[in-house]
Amino acid sequence: MAAPMVRKSYSGVVATVPVSIPYERYSIESAHWWIGRALRALAQGAGISHREIDGFAMASFSTAPDSAIGLTQHLGLSPRWLDHIPMGGVSGILSLRRAARAVQAGDAAIAACVAGDTNQVDSFRRTLENFSRFAQDAAYPYGAGGANASFALIARHYMDRFGARREDFGKLCVAQRTNALRNPNALMKKTLTLEQYMNARPIADPIHLFDCVMPCAGAEGFLVMREETARSLGLPSARILSTIERHHAFSDDAVQYRGGWARDIGELYSMAGISQDAIDVVQTYDDYPVISMMQFEDLGFCGKGEGPDFVRSHSFEIDGSFPHNMIFWGETT
Repeated sequence: MAAPMVRKSYSGVVATVPVSIPYERYSIESAHWWIGRALRALAQGAGISHREIDGFAMASFSTAPDSAIGLTQHLGLSPRWLDHIPMGGVSGILSLRRAARAVQAGDAAIAACVAGDTNQVDSFRRTLENFSRFAQDAAYPYGAGGANASFALIARHYMDRFGARREDFGKLCVAQRTNALRNPNALMKKTLTLEQYMNARPIADPIHLFDCVMPCAGAEGFLVMREETARSLGLPSARILSTIERHHAFSDDAVQYRGGWARDIGELYSMAGISQDAIDVVQTYDDYPVISMMQFEDLGFCGKGEGPDFVRSHSFEIDGSFPHNMIFWGETT
């Protein structure tokens, strides 16, 4: 029998120079323009020329027909490591872990991980219509116009199975808006109350307006490099303790009620050398609060099915008992 696989740590590799290009509801600019602005901010933040960036990971849904290779010409890059990760909000983690391995292996010295999209009139509908071959042939023609209907089924199933209520999801959304208002670049400038959340117009029951991510235009980015490189450039940085990646984890589940985190959570914490009790801030990903609740469970902060009670017993503002932020990195379309 083969020896169990032991993953190599990310020792010596760091992330640095996080940038956010302020978002706009609509933009006449292309995704290329937004990504270019983020790349320029990365170079300026690091005090280097963009030509010194020899690794490039791009996440976008709206650069078509260009892929990452097309943008190297647009942006004046000549990378020796290149990746295109069109996977929406999870692209930030995927870009980080893959760029870290490229730097660790010596395939790149400074890797830029950039996500950016534009939002023009009717572009979101076109994105939904052409999101995948399945969407084109088996979903969109029959009236299922995107993720709202799919996540409505997931949310309803979770509510019926574990007793979650719309008020529980609303508590997360209200806290998310409260936290966002402390960011001067926040697109939404007004508080959200639970009453407003509950009374918002339905989109696909039980999904209502404030459960959904709002299409907009913007860009994010960070650099990945060796720790000594960051030190030589005078850049503060963050070490990478652990990551996991899993696709199509529980294909036998008729309706999703758990995610791939549940398959590999032990590896995540053991590789990092910590437990969930050591974590001060949790940033979950998805467009809909039901998936954040699943992550509380699957990441070990509470047991499966205990998400509703966990939400009811905690506060999720920055200064609350469980500081929390929902991340939509690279999914601005």
